[in-house]
Amino acid sequence: MPSGGMLSALYAFHIHDIPRGLLAMTFLLVVFNCLSSFQIYSMPAFDSFEAGYTSRTNKPCSIWVRSGFRIFFGFVSFFIGVALPFLSSLAGLLGGLTLPVTFAYPCFMWVLIKKPTKYSFNWYFNWILGWLGVAFSLAFSIGGIWSMVNNGLKLRFFKPN
Repeated sequence: MPSGGMLSALYAFHIHDIPRGLLAMTFLLVVFNCLSSFQIYSMPAFDSFEAGYTSRTNKPCSIWVRSGFRIFFGFVSFFIGVALPFLSSLAGLLGGLTLPVTFAYPCFMWVLIKKPTKYSFNWYFNWILGWLGVAFSLAFSIGGIWSMVNNGLKLRFFKPN
């Protein structure tokens, strides 16, 4: 796999056997996916900004204030991406540390909220899935640390290459 991700690998290995229009459409779909997923995954931050604004001023956010919050958050995210280009080498570790939010916590929360009968199928199923999520999290975190130890971590600020 060449450095640079899936798109550079697709370009490097299939430039001669895939039509250029299809290759261009693939790149465009990735750009649209990144742009839309940024908006979706940034919604908790936007909601937090708006909740803080409405609690301080006791009035609803106007379209200009809401747009300002989104532009500010986009600028801060872009600045972090440019200033800290080594964050991609931390992705395995950070992904492993945040994995329980997706895989383990919902199972444990379901058991605590629904209180199924002890030792029933649903009780076992959710406890097993929750602990499996914790085990995956530990494995991915150890893998992220192992990757950082093997490849090294070059802390270069504002120097992407």
